[in-house]
Amino acid sequence: MELKIFLDGQFVDKKDAKISIFDHGLLYGDGVFEGIRSYNRRVFRLKEHINRLYDGAEAIRLEIPISKQAFQDKVIETLKENKLDDAYIRVVVTRGVGDLGLDPRKCSCATIFIITDRIELYPEELYEKGLPITVAKTRRNHPSSLNPRIKSLNYLNNILGKIDAIDAGVEEAIMLSVDGYVAECTGDNIFIVEDGDVFTPPCDTGSLEGITQDAVIRIAEEKGMNVGFKKMKLEDVLGADECFLTGTAAEIIPVVQIDDQVIGTGFPGEITKQLRQDFSKLTKTDGVEY
Repeated sequence: MELKIFLDGQFVDKKDAKISIFDHGLLYGDGVFEGIRSYNRRVFRLKEHINRLYDGAEAIRLEIPISKQAFQDKVIETLKENKLDDAYIRVVVTRGVGDLGLDPRKCSCATIFIITDRIELYPEELYEKGLPITVAKTRRNHPSSLNPRIKSLNYLNNILGKIDAIDAGVEEAIMLSVDGYVAECTGDNIFIVEDGDVFTPPCDTGSLEGITQDAVIRIAEEKGMNVGFKKMKLEDVLGADECFLTGTAAEIIPVVQIDDQVIGTGFPGEITKQLRQDFSKLTKTDGVEY
C-alpha cells in the first residue's frame, strides 16, 4: 500500500507529497517539527509533543492555523489511514510559501504535513552491547542566537555534529556548549550515572527539553533515585559509572565508549538496563489510543 501523507488538509500518496520551492521551510529552515512514536496503537506523549510544537511556533512567531486538539486528531487520522500499529510520526509546520526575501509577512499561510512510517535508528546489537560515540568538533548553538529549545527546521548545527560523528566512524557525538559544557548529542539527550545518582544537563547549556528525557527522569524518581539537572564538563561524562542517551527515535541506548575512553565497565550498566525495561513498560500504558 502506498504511504499516505497528510498535507495541508488532505491525504496524498507519498509520491505526490510535494511543497513549493518558495516555501520558507525549504528556503530558510523557517518552521518547527516534532518526532513522535506510537506503540501498539498508542501514541506516546502525544499531547506533550504537540504542546512543544506550538511553543516552538510561538517562539518564532509562526501561527499554526489549526488548534492543538485538531492537530492531535490529524496525527491519529494519519496513523489510521496508513494502518500502522507501531510507527514513527513526523509532524512539520513551515512558514509557508513566500518570496525569495526573508520577510515572514510575505508567507500568507503555514504549510502543515504529517508523515507516519517506521524507523529503526540503531541496530538491536548496540542496545545490548552499548554505543561508542565521539565528541563533536562542532559546538552547540548559543541559546541567545538560536535557542536549541526551539525544535526548528534549521537543523544544520546538529547535522554538522552528525558529520563529525560519521568522520569518527561512530553513530553519535556529544555536542559541547560554546563555553565547554556538555549540552546534548546530535539527536538525543544525554544522561550519566554517578554512585547511583542520575544526571542530565540543564537546558541553559544548549539542549532541547526532551520528551523521553522527561519520562526517564520521572521513572527514575519513582524508583527512588536521586535524579536531576547538572552542568557537567566532558570529564564528568568520561568519569561516570554509566552513560546513556534518550530520544524519541533512540528511546534509551547505553553509551560504553567516548573516543578512546571506556565508560564504567565498558558494558551497559544496571541502572541503564533497569530504566530501559521500565521505559518499555511505560510505552505500553502511556499514550493516546487509536
